[in-house]
Amino acid sequence: MKRIFGSGRNRHLAKVSVFLITAALIAGMSGCGPIQYNLNVSSTEGGEVIEPGEATFTYDRGTLVNLVAEADEGYQFVNWTGNVSAIADVNADATTITMNGDYSITANFAIAIEIWDWHDLDAVRDNLAGNYNLMNHLDSTTPGYEELASPAANGGKGWQPIGTRDYPVDYTFTGTFDGEGYEIRDLFINRPAEDNLGLFGTIGEGGFIRNIGVVNASVLGYDDVGGLVGWNDGTVSNCYATGNISGHYNVGGLIGSNHDGSVTDSHSNGSMSGKSTVGGLVGSNHDIVRNSHSAASVTGTMVGGLVGVNWDNGTVNNCYSTGNGTGDESVYGYGECVGGLVATNRGDISSSYSTSTLTGDRYIGGLIAVNAGRLNNSYSIANVTGTYCVGGLVGANSGSGVNNGVVSNSYSTGSVSGMSYVGGLVGWNDEGTVSNSFWDTETSGQATSDGGTGKTTAQMKDITTFSGAGWNIVTVALDETDPTYIWNIVNGVTYPFLSWQPV
Repeated sequence: MKRIFGSGRNRHLAKVSVFLITAALIAGMSGCGPIQYNLNVSSTEGGEVIEPGEATFTYDRGTLVNLVAEADEGYQFVNWTGNVSAIADVNADATTITMNGDYSITANFAIAIEIWDWHDLDAVRDNLAGNYNLMNHLDSTTPGYEELASPAANGGKGWQPIGTRDYPVDYTFTGTFDGEGYEIRDLFINRPAEDNLGLFGTIGEGGFIRNIGVVNASVLGYDDVGGLVGWNDGTVSNCYATGNISGHYNVGGLIGSNHDGSVTDSHSNGSMSGKSTVGGLVGSNHDIVRNSHSAASVTGTMVGGLVGVNWDNGTVNNCYSTGNGTGDESVYGYGECVGGLVATNRGDISSSYSTSTLTGDRYIGGLIAVNAGRLNNSYSIANVTGTYCVGGLVGANSGSGVNNGVVSNSYSTGSVSGMSYVGGLVGWNDEGTVSNSFWDTETSGQATSDGGTGKTTAQMKDITTFSGAGWNIVTVALDETDPTYIWNIVNGVTYPFLSWQPV
């Protein structure tokens, strides 16, 4: 006898249940795959995109895709155009794009003007929107040096910087200059009454300088003085400078004033001095300094190992300094600000550190002399000596700035000495905020601080000190890093370190 599936009512419920289960399975199957987007990649004449290639590619949402463009001989990569909002750096020939939509992008190339000697370099000022490739090193033996860039050139003034900011017309450099990894050596500039001095005087909006070193430079000017650029409104990437740079205000080893521009993957060394706003890499920063460092020695009032003053909209990220900072009280006859990384911060500083040795009178900080901005996920092992407002991390933390003197998730371990308002972490906290931050009471020689929590050396090397304070930190093996966390620590062996740091 054929079995039936229960009563009529039960058969109806069974059918409904089967329908609902089937519908749920179909819905689940239709939504089980990841959301995907298309990336269309092309190029102009003069080069090609070698990674991922030139075609239409499909990626899962959120995928980070490498972009690598390669110029043909005689051409130069200029930039990426199209749907570029998701590209990390539109001016870099090697960068990334994050797939959060359908994108179409183009790598642009242009015929490059070749620079072989100082005469060719001098001719750049005649076409400030051109595209240039440096073809070899330039130094004191290269044709054109004596009459253009030596101590005898231009009546003893030396090199005339490329690009000016003469009111009411700006003659700034707005082209692309690719050093191709070569160096410009023995640059001499002696113009103590002039502003905007460096190999380039001013870089305008859209201007781009990359892959070049300025080595053994001697530059003397008044305001906005740097080894590579005096005033930057463009992009400087993968560049470096060494030498002696001095001026009055806004003096930097690489750039005097980074105004509306960006400085990335760059470094400096040598000796920088001035009356105020002196930085090992950048004197005055209003925009972006990232993935950069300095080993330069800085002297003056308001001096920072990396940046002199980081202004309200300035950002310093993934940077470090190792050079010495010295306050020169004789400049104004009163104290000064000396910071291992930055003298005065009114903007944002994060994921950065200092290992400098600092000396001065008042407002001396292992990382920042005076903080009226935001400081996060950073540290100092600098040794600090001063008189008034001296701190292992921050000399004075002020709540009066636009960004209100906030210090969080940071620490210091260096020795600290002074006479009044002296702290292992913060010398004087003037209505600012200090949270989840620590200092080593043993290595600093300071049992107190105007903010932060003191710990023994053993506690400072214990991950629970920091994980318990909500830090983004993980234990790693010696000589290893885990970049998925901001902080790494070899538990019981090292202090916390930033995961981007080289091991």
